[in-house]
Amino acid sequence: MKVIRRQASEIPKEEAHGGSGSRKVYATSQQTTGDKLDAITHGYLPAGGVFDWHNHEYIDETMVVLSGSGEVHDDEGVYIYESGDVFIFPSGIMHKVTNTSDHTNEFIFVRVRE
Repeated sequence: MKVIRRQASEIPKEEAHGGSGSRKVYATSQQTTGDKLDAITHGYLPAGGVFDWHNHEYIDETMVVLSGSGEVHDDEGVYIYESGDVFIFPSGIMHKVTNTSDHTNEFIFVRVRE
């Protein structure tokens, strides 16, 4: 395997988590030699948008907030997020992300298999 170079601007957006958000998939397990990476994605959530309730079985997810503000929900509460925050969602935890601002929010998500 050799270095893979891609232009982020040429990677298409796709729907994400049945809500109103989208994502670009930057890397998947098919592009790496290890067996732990599930994906690295760039999420976009428009004003008022939601990455609806979901979980990742056998996958830990890290969310880095690049821009924007809003709320993260899980079964224990609601957590306010803003640019620069990092959230870790352990495997199997139901969660949703809501943009409560007037601007598109952006995130990087890293999903790693247990």
